[in-house]
Amino acid sequence: MQEIRDGHWTASAACGSGNVSPDSLFVEGSAQREARTVCQSCLVRLECLADALDNRMDFGVWGGMTERERRALLRRRPEVRSWWTELVPDGELVTS
Repeated sequence: MQEIRDGHWTASAACGSGNVSPDSLFVEGSAQREARTVCQSCLVRLECLADALDNRMDFGVWGGMTERERRALLRRRPEVRSWWTELVPDGELVTS
């Protein structure tokens, strides 16, 4: 595993590169589907998604999932206590 620059997944997030306005990920309706394209090639997509699910983020696109998609996943899998454990191998930051 590669080490993240500052030890947190957000340091390697595609949406934090400066090429993407953070506001573009906090849109409504069909614009959310378009916003997900930022996440497609992101090196820390799973870390982002796990963080959003564990913290019940209500708004925006996180880890390539819209608000509606995350709510549906949480309803389908109420037994999951830690999405980080479910999605991030060995609890380590995945960057490649």
